[in-house]
Amino acid sequence: MSKKAWIIFGVVVVLLFGGLVYVSSKGKIDVSNVDTNKVQPASKQAGNIADHVFGKKESKIVLIEYGDFQCPGCAGAHPNLKTISEKYKDKIAFVFRNFPLTSIHPNARAAAAAAEAAGLEGKYWEMHDKIYTNQKSWEGSSTSERTQLFAGYAKEVGIDNATFEKALTNVSINQQISFDQALGKKINVSGTPTILLNGEKLSDEISNDVIQSDGAKLEALIKAKL
Repeated sequence: MSKKAWIIFGVVVVLLFGGLVYVSSKGKIDVSNVDTNKVQPASKQAGNIADHVFGKKESKIVLIEYGDFQCPGCAGAHPNLKTISEKYKDKIAFVFRNFPLTSIHPNARAAAAAAEAAGLEGKYWEMHDKIYTNQKSWEGSSTSERTQLFAGYAKEVGIDNATFEKALTNVSINQQISFDQALGKKINVSGTPTILLNGEKLSDEISNDVIQSDGAKLEALIKAKL
């Protein structure tokens, strides 16, 4: 990509992310009649984007994470959640919902938007993993720097820059992020990662094991339910 093209791309994305912050502050999404424990189908409120599910979508065992891509704890939990979701992909559904804590993580919503943009191109989980595994590379970056980094990750997972740029401008992305946040707020999510198994929030002991150890306690809980 030429220097001029990068500049144009950067300006477009800066305006987009600025718009995301503005739009997200307008209005509230009504999720009073939504069952947060169930896998959510595409809906108008969610920008016609369904929950991102890894594994068996129709499973009666649903593991849900409300996560922030810039959260160190979420990055710590990511390897174990990835390992567990892959190991039991034929038996459980793993759902990731966006809950960017922008007051302390200024790049979190932009990262969520980048993942959602990749999702529009069928590469959600690949981008999700790239963003988490490279968190230290972009967490303290400026707007222009993170733009180039996210575009680079998109290219690595098979999305060219022009396609990624176009996906980022889709207004559905902001709606999906805000919808996820509304679901989290409904069940009083205040920090990340907040992880639930069949609607029950994991104890601090199990959550800490997922973040800081090998996730064996969560796996044991899943096995018990299976």
